Amino acid sequence: MNAKAAPAPLDGKAILRQRLDAELDPQPRRRKPFIRSAGVRFAVVYATIFGLSAFALAFSLWYATAGLLQRQVEMAIRNDATALADHFSVGGLPSLVEAINDRLSANVNGDAIYLLVDPLGNRIAGNLDQWPDGVNPVDAWYERPVMRNGVHSVALLRAYALLGGDELLVGRDARSRVELRHLLRDGLAWAMAIMVALGLLGAIVVRSMFRRMIQDISTTTRAISRGDLSRRVNIYGNGDEFDELADNINDMLDRITRLMDGVREVSNSIAHDLRTPITRARARLEDAALRADTKEDLRSAIERATVDLDAIIAVFQALLRIAEIEAGARRSAFAEIDLAPLLNDIHELYHDVAEERGLRLKTEITGPLLLWGDRELIQQAITNLLDNALKFSEAGSEILFSAKTDGVTITIVVADRGPGISAEDRRRATDRFFRAESARNTAGTGLGLALVAAVAQVHNGVLRLLDNNPGLRAVITCPALVQEPPEAKLGKRVIR
Repeated sequence: MNAKAAPAPLDGKAILRQRLDAELDPQPRRRKPFIRSAGVRFAVVYATIFGLSAFALAFSLWYATAGLLQRQVEMAIRNDATALADHFSVGGLPSLVEAINDRLSANVNGDAIYLLVDPLGNRIAGNLDQWPDGVNPVDAWYERPVMRNGVHSVALLRAYALLGGDELLVGRDARSRVELRHLLRDGLAWAMAIMVALGLLGAIVVRSMFRRMIQDISTTTRAISRGDLSRRVNIYGNGDEFDELADNINDMLDRITRLMDGVREVSNSIAHDLRTPITRARARLEDAALRADTKEDLRSAIERATVDLDAIIAVFQALLRIAEIEAGARRSAFAEIDLAPLLNDIHELYHDVAEERGLRLKTEITGPLLLWGDRELIQQAITNLLDNALKFSEAGSEILFSAKTDGVTITIVVADRGPGISAEDRRRATDRFFRAESARNTAGTGLGLALVAAVAQVHNGVLRLLDNNPGLRAVITCPALVQEPPEAKLGKRVIR
């Protein structure tokens, strides 16, 4: 017996490549049949539409050409029959016979056909050997094979009954028209065959294009589903729909990556920022349980622990509110509002607070400021910005609070003269729980600017943090209500 040859050993690179391929696609996928490919289906649909259009065009050309020849021949036969009828009316049968002979002798092309027979069917004049079968002197056209001078041919004929029982047959040789019709038919058949071949070729080309693009997307999405969030779809730089699709997918993947990073950062921040108040509350309760001698001491310890727990609850409430805003759940409460009265009310509230802290609140509000949005969310975002401005401003400094519109956008500005935020920290200032080094020792959770950014985003706006030289300049830009949105037609309400 001949032993089977042992397989050639694989080198290290080949083994590593096989392992990577197995990790990316542990279950080999069967190649789809050719006919089930989406590219093939698109190509077949296009080829079918193109074929039907070409067939309709060719058929219309064929019909127009053949119809034109048919009408020309019929007109010649009618004119000829009318002239012969005039000869018969004037000179009787001898004049008709003479006219037929003159036409046969003068017919250069040799396509004229005449046959005059008596009531018994005997030939009197003409160039046909016998009367064709099935041709009757009725108001109808006939295309029949005939024997003319011993030669088989095809003729377009029309029969007329004469006085006395004689019958006249007038026609034209139709072989050229039949040959043209056959030529057009053959040309149409060849065109259909070429179209089918080109359609199959197009199906192969389109399938390869679709397969390259879809396979790239499938490979990228499979890698991402297995945890490799760094993979992206290739952009070939053609500027076509495939590049646009790849760019949109990559933007979506970038967004998902940022969200995943945000989730990880939020989880780490929650674990870090809430550990201290929870530990402090537990220590106070434990200390009170061990050392409190009176009810007052125990109640005081419980109240301090409750304050710490309330701070923790406030953090979770802020997180839930931000998540609710980003999910768009508050859009159902949107209505047409004028921000000018709302911002003036906020000014009256914070003006007194600023004076108590030795600050000057300069307010410049130019109304009306019509906006399609949520009054409560806008109010909370503005109060968060003003709280930060009051918190970080030094006594004697000025805080600018302004709002205006150019008819297209609404711009709200809160600017202070505090320590501000560095350019590097401004990129992350709207991240949840982020706190710059200059704000580490101040009270807060690091969620205020994140909530403001979420409110601006849900109103199709943006929050920009700029340098106020010195201080921070927070700018909210939202689209103004230029025209009535479709949702307002269902039940508009105005809040002022």
